[in-house]
Amino acid sequence: MSRLEQRFADLKAEGRAALVTFVTAGDPGYDASLAILKGLPAAGADVIELGMPFTDPMADGIAIQLATLRALEAGQTLAKTLKMVREFRVDDSTTPIVLMGYYNPIHRFGVEAFVADAKDAGVDGLIIVDLPPEHDAELATPAQASGIDFIRLTTPTTDDARLPTVLERSSGFVYYVSVAGVTGAGSATSDQVSSAIERLRRHTDLPISVGFGIRTPDQAAAIARLADGVVVGSAFVDKVAKATSAGQAVDDVLTLCKALADGVRNARVNQA
Repeated sequence: MSRLEQRFADLKAEGRAALVTFVTAGDPGYDASLAILKGLPAAGADVIELGMPFTDPMADGIAIQLATLRALEAGQTLAKTLKMVREFRVDDSTTPIVLMGYYNPIHRFGVEAFVADAKDAGVDGLIIVDLPPEHDAELATPAQASGIDFIRLTTPTTDDARLPTVLERSSGFVYYVSVAGVTGAGSATSDQVSSAIERLRRHTDLPISVGFGIRTPDQAAAIARLADGVVVGSAFVDKVAKATSAGQAVDDVLTLCKALADGVRNARVNQA
């Protein structure tokens, strides 16, 4: 059983959803970013999405675009992102790490070399937003053959005719983007999310994590009552952007993570 399968199975047995946190590798710098990464599990993160900086992040809103630019200006590379995962794994062998980003840096790195290095570093999954199922041979197939899950995005506009194609070779979990648009966009209502999850469950047995627009413990709790996972990203990235020092960035991200984790963990306990 993969780390992702194990984590979602354990949380299902506990009767709660996962808190899935997104941060950009190398933002605001390598050392602070690594400190954030290492601190997230103790602060309540169950799964970590680590953004791979890229110069043209077309699916991301302004907050993550700026985070990517900060990371690149600080010297972050794909090789350094894999190094961060290796350093994280020295002390943590159980928390799943999913690399999220775009295909171009991986293509430049070399798919075969990337898959081998990612697996060796301890990467558990990939979310590549610009590789649809029709291009599985490019990366999804070799990644899954090596034991790395390939996680698909679904959206409100992914209809029942398209869903089987999107989900057929998905693994790890399904990431439901709850609103149409880029990261950091508005949030969906609970009724909209509930209806979407019900529809997705007719097509897959994989855990379903919901993201986009979730920023507060109350919002996280509301989604945690419905989904298998709650994804929070832009809210963390904003904390880094507003921090006046690297140390404050680390502290503020981990403080927010603890608050969100409390919301997620108590969501079903407090459910009427």
